Amino acid sequence: EVFIGTAAVFFNMQTRRRREMLRRALRKVGVPERSWRQARATLMEAWHRREISNFEYLMELNTLSGRTYNDLNQYPVFPWVLSDYHSETLNLADPAVYRDLSRPMGAQVASQREVVRRTFDEFCDPDIPRFHYGSHFSTAGFVLYYLLRVEPFTAHHKVLQGGRFDHADRLFHSLASTFEGCTHSSSDVKELIPELFYLPDMLLNRNGLSLG
Repeated sequence: EVFIGTAAVFFNMQTRRRREMLRRALRKVGVPERSWRQARATLMEAWHRREISNFEYLMELNTLSGRTYNDLNQYPVFPWVLSDYHSETLNLADPAVYRDLSRPMGAQVASQREVVRRTFDEFCDPDIPRFHYGSHFSTAGFVLYYLLRVEPFTAHHKVLQGGRFDHADRLFHSLASTFEGCTHSSSDVKELIPELFYLPDMLLNRNGLSLG
């Protein structure tokens, strides 16, 4: 991915050889290549000094790790931060209102941690390595789940579902129920996307879609 001002050009190279050829060509014309170690150190210093926001810091980490808005399968990931989606007011000084960032979504609840441990311990297949979760925290389907109400993601969602919307009870309609599902299932452990922190339109059905 090459950044030009506020725009970005995303190259999908089919082989490593072609990728290296492109990198050499870009270096020849003076396009700088970011160093992960150097950029990370500079980024952390800026964050520690509060020169950049938490949002900017996380977006830069996503970019440095190869995630991009230009690829649904490598879309930027943001964490669930809160755990209370039912109270009318929140005391942000109370640790209980936050999710445990030291654990993945599938291990927030003690009973669910036992489920994934048992899954790992009991799984036995000569061809498939053991695993805790049968899903990933970020996929193209999860991005379309969240951005269902905003084009062009509406159209992409319908293509994924064979030309129609998914069943109404499986569509994104509530942060509370989505959080509950992600913390009580080993097959749904998705995190969030950046738009949930700046794009209120994704929560509104401005296009009058028939979502059931």
